[in-house]
Amino acid sequence: MSASGEPSPNHARDPYGDPYDDPYGATYEEPYDEGRGQSTGTLLDTLRVAVVMLDTTGRVLLWSPLAEEVLGWAGEHIVGRRVGGLFGPPEPPGSPAGQEIPTIPDPAQAEQILGELLQSGRWDGILSLRHRDGHTVQVETRASLLVDGDGRPFVLASMVETSRLRTLEHDLAALDSLFDSSPLGVAIFDRDLRYVRVNEALAAMNGLPVADHIGHTVVEVLDERSATDLTALQRDVLATGRPVIDLVTYAPHGRGHRSLSYHRLVDRAGRVLGISATVIDVTERVEAATKVERARRRLALLNDVGTRIAGVLDVRRCAEELADAVVPVFSDYSGVILHAEVADGGELPTVPYSDSTPMRQLGTGAVRRGPEVERMIRTGQAISFTRKSIFGTVLTSGQPRMVGSEEELLATTFPGDPKVHAAIALGVHSLLVLPLRARGVVLGLLVISRARDREPFDHDDLALAMELANRAGAALDNARLYVREREGALMLQRSLLPQTVPEPPGVGVAFRYVPGSSGAEVGGDWFDVIPLAGGRVAFVVGDVMGHGLGAAATMGRLRTAVRTLAGLDMPPDELLRRVNDLGDDLAQGQAEGWMATAVYAVYDPSTRRVAIAQAGHLPPVLVEPGAETDECHARLVDLPSGVPLGVGGVRFETTELEVADGEVLVLYTDGLVESRGQDIGEGLERLRETLCRPLTSLEDSCDELLATMEPGREPDDVALLMARLGGLPAGSTASWTFPAEPSAVRLARRRVRDTLVEWGLTPLTDVTVLLVSELVTNSLRYAHGPIGVRMVRGGSLLVEVSDPLPDPPRERAATADDEGGRGLQLVARASRRWGTRHGPLGKTVWFELALP
Repeated sequence: MSASGEPSPNHARDPYGDPYDDPYGATYEEPYDEGRGQSTGTLLDTLRVAVVMLDTTGRVLLWSPLAEEVLGWAGEHIVGRRVGGLFGPPEPPGSPAGQEIPTIPDPAQAEQILGELLQSGRWDGILSLRHRDGHTVQVETRASLLVDGDGRPFVLASMVETSRLRTLEHDLAALDSLFDSSPLGVAIFDRDLRYVRVNEALAAMNGLPVADHIGHTVVEVLDERSATDLTALQRDVLATGRPVIDLVTYAPHGRGHRSLSYHRLVDRAGRVLGISATVIDVTERVEAATKVERARRRLALLNDVGTRIAGVLDVRRCAEELADAVVPVFSDYSGVILHAEVADGGELPTVPYSDSTPMRQLGTGAVRRGPEVERMIRTGQAISFTRKSIFGTVLTSGQPRMVGSEEELLATTFPGDPKVHAAIALGVHSLLVLPLRARGVVLGLLVISRARDREPFDHDDLALAMELANRAGAALDNARLYVREREGALMLQRSLLPQTVPEPPGVGVAFRYVPGSSGAEVGGDWFDVIPLAGGRVAFVVGDVMGHGLGAAATMGRLRTAVRTLAGLDMPPDELLRRVNDLGDDLAQGQAEGWMATAVYAVYDPSTRRVAIAQAGHLPPVLVEPGAETDECHARLVDLPSGVPLGVGGVRFETTELEVADGEVLVLYTDGLVESRGQDIGEGLERLRETLCRPLTSLEDSCDELLATMEPGREPDDVALLMARLGGLPAGSTASWTFPAEPSAVRLARRRVRDTLVEWGLTPLTDVTVLLVSELVTNSLRYAHGPIGVRMVRGGSLLVEVSDPLPDPPRERAATADDEGGRGLQLVARASRRWGTRHGPLGKTVWFELALP
């Protein structure tokens, strides 16, 4: 109620339980006591104030119900009697209930109190009164001498139990102490969300005196941004009663951080009085938590990077994982740049970095992709720089650099670098260039950058990035060493079966070997990929009949024989014939002789022709590339089947085929298509249908073919070899035919010299021209027919000189007095390797030179 007795604006409720109307839309219900018809649970109910009226002689005129509750004496026993007997110590036990009130043991006390009342008109103090049950009740009393309308004096006294009063006093003292001495900011708001009480701590936090808070809302005290959020929060607590505990927000005017706690205030009758607020300055706590969280994120990043690269034993994949791990948690863009030899598993760099040092970007990471990003970072691209650039100084000094301006960005590689301009266009403003070191040697660089609105790198970021770079350098070096060790181990393992195969230019290979039984019962299925002269490659798959160590030993000898004869560069049918002629020498250890099937194919990427011969083996499959129709483009190659090796009596035949670029040759053993109780033709058709599906990856296709094998198949081995046959890049071959005339040598020299200049192989000109001159001169002297010269640029430089003479040239031991006979000696010494092979029209002498 207001002072005038009218309902206050927020308390429009009558005493019979109508709800309060709140200006914010909240409704509050007060409990209603049906027995009394009024609200209960107020502060007076807690104190239990007893009222007593006496005349000037001490006789009771009025005894309130609360007096009955406090002292236990009913009104009919007290009214009209003197109360002197209530003073003093309790009655002895056993006194009958309802006895007459005894006289005052100490009459002086009552006389003294009455005298003070008559003299001063009031008295207050603490009295010890006896309860009807016999125990003593201490009450704090306030007595006043009043006069009624007739002029008769009387005494009106109010009494409160001291125990209840002391409890309330302690609560109020605690509240005062909380407000006055607590370092926490404390405030109480009324139902209008206006400050009712504020302590000095909160006033200091807000930067205003306490008086400027009272009667105002947070909108009138705090800045607009903070006040808007807090007002909504306060209304929610006032309406729902859900407390808010330790809500961390920004302090007004950006002065640190605060922790807010709000509770709704409700009296004992359930009436909503307002809300309380506790405010703590937690700026130091937030800053400490921020530092801890930042440290946690850094440790998590270190752990994530370590986990992702620790088990990777491939240099390129390790670089990719490193670049991907730092985006986006630490940077927007990243790149791993390595020395070209390190990228290929070679030795650590020993020559100081210079402008011409080959560097390659192996790993990249980006928050988004697009043309600008591809121009800035692209996997596999060559990286150029000047020695005085930031990249150059980091590579040579091994010290990191932090770049924070556009001027520095332009100096990272070389003037006018399009990659740098692309970075600036993407909004890159902060860059870390970090050396990747291992055993004191810089392997390359880790380059990470931030763009647009992201905060720039600081020195803490630089320290973290260097820790990442150091770990990554060790991991990359381990991967490099593992590659070298693995290559050595694979070379040893090839003594029985190849674990890896060469892939000459223009050829992609995938293979699988699945043993059909365990223990000592190994099988005799085998495969091989054999590089030949001039970039050609031989594919072979075979199957030695039987199982056990004898079959495995025969397979090893057979494979060795094929590899040895393949080095003589003979046609496939001739190779199979010679292997078959070895007969029993290959079958030592086989109890009942030996027999094996095989298919041998030679592919020349410069002509896109493949020559195939088979010995009783299943037909190969050719899969055409780029099929856009529903028609199946996988076909079984129709070849003379021949007979298995070890049988004899039948000639082997070579079939030559011209293949399209990207066509896939599939060689396999019968374990892939053979199944118990099923015709092998059904297995071949199933194989063909599987290969009709798009061959996006040879590795995936190998797995898919193995998945088509029948579960109940014979426990036989499976050897599978898939080769994608491609050609050399355009302009990689050149050939000429010269008449058997003296001018042939001069013309051959000119053609060879011009071609080497066109191919950018000028350093090889002198030795190549010299060797071609010797071979053409030799053909001119002995062959007496057209002379062919052919050059192929692939992984090496191949030069062939052909003539109609079938007999191969013989290397002579020329003496000091001989005028000739040194041509082939010169070829043998100056070339990486050389040899001869027979063709349908004569012979070919060839030699290879390593590319510069």
